[in-house]
Amino acid sequence: MTSSTTALTTTPATMSDTAMNPVATDSAIDRIPFELDGRQIDAAAGETILLAARRAGVDIPHLCYTDGQRADGNCRACVVEIDGERVLAPSCCRAPKPGMKVWAESERARASQRMVLELLRADVPVEAEKPDSELAHWCTQLGVTASRFAPRAQPVSDLSQPGIAVNLAACIQCTRCVRACREIQVNDVIGYAHRGEASKIVFDLDVAMGASTCVGCGECVQACPTGALLPAMAQSAAPRAARFIPTRQIDSLCPYCGVGCQVSYHVAGEGAAQRIVFAEGRDGPANAGRLCVKGRYGFTYSRNRERLTVPLIRKPGIPKGVNLDPANPLAAFREASWEEALDFAAGGLARIKREHGPQALAGFGSAKGSNEEAYLFQKLVRTGFGTHNVDHCTRLCHASSVAALLEGIGSGAVSNPVRDVEFADLIIVIGANPAANHPVAASFIKNATERGARLVMMDPRETPLARHAWRSLQFRADADVALLLSMACAIVEEGLTDEAFITARTEGYEAFRDAALNYPPERMEAITGIPADTVREVARAYARGPNSIIFWGMGISQHTHGTDNARCLLALALMTGQIGRPGTGLHPLRGQNNVQGASDAGLIPMMLPDYQRVADPAVLTRFEALWGQALPTEPGLTVVEIMDAAYEGRIRGMYVEGENPAMSDPDLAHARDGLARLDHLVVQDIFLTETAMLADVVLPASSLYEKTGSFTNTDRLVQLSSPVLPLPGEARQDWWIIQEIARRLGLDWDYAGPHEVFAELAHAMPSYAGITWAALEGEGAVVAPKVAVDAPSQPVLFDHDFPTASGRGRFVPVSPLPAAELPDGDYPMVLITGRVLEHWHTGSMTRRAEVLDALDPVPWCGMHPADLVALGVTHAQQVVLETRRGRIKLEARADEGVQRGSVFMAFCYVEAAANLLTQPALDPFGKIPEFKYCALRVHKSLC
Repeated sequence: MTSSTTALTTTPATMSDTAMNPVATDSAIDRIPFELDGRQIDAAAGETILLAARRAGVDIPHLCYTDGQRADGNCRACVVEIDGERVLAPSCCRAPKPGMKVWAESERARASQRMVLELLRADVPVEAEKPDSELAHWCTQLGVTASRFAPRAQPVSDLSQPGIAVNLAACIQCTRCVRACREIQVNDVIGYAHRGEASKIVFDLDVAMGASTCVGCGECVQACPTGALLPAMAQSAAPRAARFIPTRQIDSLCPYCGVGCQVSYHVAGEGAAQRIVFAEGRDGPANAGRLCVKGRYGFTYSRNRERLTVPLIRKPGIPKGVNLDPANPLAAFREASWEEALDFAAGGLARIKREHGPQALAGFGSAKGSNEEAYLFQKLVRTGFGTHNVDHCTRLCHASSVAALLEGIGSGAVSNPVRDVEFADLIIVIGANPAANHPVAASFIKNATERGARLVMMDPRETPLARHAWRSLQFRADADVALLLSMACAIVEEGLTDEAFITARTEGYEAFRDAALNYPPERMEAITGIPADTVREVARAYARGPNSIIFWGMGISQHTHGTDNARCLLALALMTGQIGRPGTGLHPLRGQNNVQGASDAGLIPMMLPDYQRVADPAVLTRFEALWGQALPTEPGLTVVEIMDAAYEGRIRGMYVEGENPAMSDPDLAHARDGLARLDHLVVQDIFLTETAMLADVVLPASSLYEKTGSFTNTDRLVQLSSPVLPLPGEARQDWWIIQEIARRLGLDWDYAGPHEVFAELAHAMPSYAGITWAALEGEGAVVAPKVAVDAPSQPVLFDHDFPTASGRGRFVPVSPLPAAELPDGDYPMVLITGRVLEHWHTGSMTRRAEVLDALDPVPWCGMHPADLVALGVTHAQQVVLETRRGRIKLEARADEGVQRGSVFMAFCYVEAAANLLTQPALDPFGKIPEFKYCALRVHKSLC
């Protein structure tokens, strides 16, 4: 049984209307009656004796078995006696037969169970175990208090991995960690090596865990029954001080990527001293109990010493710059009361509106905040400022994807959830690195390949998922449209289109077909670098499926031709009918935890909530009636346009909530200068970010760990977060701060809490109309769209038609266009930016999480080894990267996955900010900057 199947069968019953891939079962069918210790019980088809007994209220001892893993039967603690059989049977992997008589508590079975526990107890001293050790539990249950056998020589602890403590003195070699690593996360790091008494758990070729290829997902830690693998923070507390002993478990969400993992946080301490000690994955519909390194160990930022805990107002005469020490904000700011800070913040915005008009103001909302916060923020800008100049980081992520999807199929949302890969025969991942950016999603993709699905990786970089790929197409940077058109051409030429689907459900096919036929694979090979035969092979496999699905990331969207890239992906799905069924469709992987929800809620300058266009008079009329206020008729400016307007003096005041444009925007020197030129900048955040350093007033806000709110993940799954920790110092809830600003701008707001905001949001948004706060509290998660309370959710969209005026999907013909800035003699290389596994976005959170920063503490770039040799640089030496906009110095690392002539780096390092180099040219449709391509030169650092 694969791990993905296990996850499906253990999805909570409360998710029945919303689970991603529900499995229909009938409890009255295929029951198997048998006898256990003289008691008549029954088992479901495929159910083991162990699980049938548990369901009947009988716990049989077990150690190597755990829910969610394949049963291995190696520890023999769960053996039972079966009438008519000579040997005892492991109940974890033995299915009952009708009429079978099983004895779990017979003298023979108990003697064997106790012997197993006694032998293990000899190897594992009590003091080596964790407090809730399963071995200790079963020893207590069966009365095993000591062992007659000689102890083994105890191995030395391995603390080389910052997040995971290895204490093999507590290891019982149950191999749960091996299965967790190899079969669930499919990372293939942990093994079982050597022979006889020398047998042990190893990492890679028996190296220290910190020196291995471990990615820190912690699946092994969560699976370990004894504490041989522990979160490092929990292990380092031994002999555990009271403040490190968890006293309660609080269920909430992960604050990082768009996968939307549900998490259980184990909390110690009281009052202001409360701390999260460790985190475990919950069996949520998006993650099935899995986490990545960020979700597992990235929680400590919320109590970092640099956390803002009191409102700040800039001191007079202090020049604006990003060179402040974030641990010492009082060098440029003074503390203020909330009353003073709110009056000052709102007063400055009101003054600018009064003197220069509404269009002199703008706001950036946050994709890290809740749906309720996003809804309130855009409503404040539109009704309090009187402008549609409101945007957020989707403009820098998937704006071009959304533009193409809205244009082509009338919806900017994903068609199918990530876990639909279970039903896919072919999976394309293009312009994305899920192993680093969406590791839990990547684990499901790897599970799919293990069961036989074919994975095609298409990217200028060779990323970790390529190891699992059937075909890897490492095309030349900027050749996306050429490659995708050549695939479309091959599909047309070889008669692989779905003519019935095209006729019944699409329009504009002929124009796209005629355009695609100009770009056969043989002609495009010189441009893309991919052999024509390979392109045709992949095109055939995609078209024939039977079920093919496409995932993409910002490698598709962050180009001046990003919308054209996405148009091509949409065309491939429409021309082959690979949409509208489980295991098919289109999925742009969302980068931040609530970028989907923030977009849904209206943090877009040309869209009101639920993608209702500002330019539509009927839409404006509806929202004016709902909000009781006249609204401007012209769409607002986008992120980069706002920065340009600030630089030019057309935007004079801004309110930035939970965004960091002084790190995330292109051509960063220009963006920072624009922010510094503002007459009045209000920043609401949890740290003195680079943007906050430029503010006139800073309002200390809440992290996800301190708030209640709804969040919508990449699958359109709406989930509730719950407070895990109290707010530190005088920090306040984001929704409360927004409401207080609104009141001071003359708006009569009186929301009692997020639940009231959500009720209004659902009333304003047809796709959320059937979702209630009570349902979120009761069910834990609901899939949007859900148009009425009694209507079903729709995990898979577009099964019959598309939400367009005609009900048809629309083809849009495209042709290959070059990037805005090409390499030349002065700047002969190409810079590609992105993210790394351990860090996220601008690093404001992950670089303040001790484990994550210890795993990746210094800025670096990846270059092909041959390019390093040509520069006279060795691995880990310093180089200077320079573009027409700026220069930075950082470590260069040899990476054969990077093509010659290109350089990859992440944008999370403030001391080497990648966006000082990037250029601000925009896609004309999505208005997204071209982060993924600009001309660069590199030389060895001389100091």
